Amino acid sequence: MKKFLNEKMFYGLLFVLTLVVLLSSCANKEYIEPCLDGRTYGFWSGLWHGIIAPFDLVLMLFRDDITVYAQNNNGAWYAFGFLIGSGGWGILGSRSAKNKKK
Repeated sequence: MKKFLNEKMFYGLLFVLTLVVLLSSCANKEYIEPCLDGRTYGFWSGLWHGIIAPFDLVLMLFRDDITVYAQNNNGAWYAFGFLIGSGGWGILGSRSAKNKKK
């Protein structure tokens, strides 16, 4: 019966896994308490944030004050609006794909 991993490959994989675990502890801690003091975002804000999510994702790479998902939301209704808003981009993309097939 063949071994799935030889000894050299096992130690290499173990080294990489240890390195990933150690470096993951170097991440910055994000303080969201100041965000929680402001207004609470609901369904309509979630819908809007879902629609502009692709733009926010690009801008988030260059600016620290922009996030894709609002931390201070009211829970399920915000998430539902965000889901519907971000799903609209898929609907628009499927229409253009249907036109190209014809």
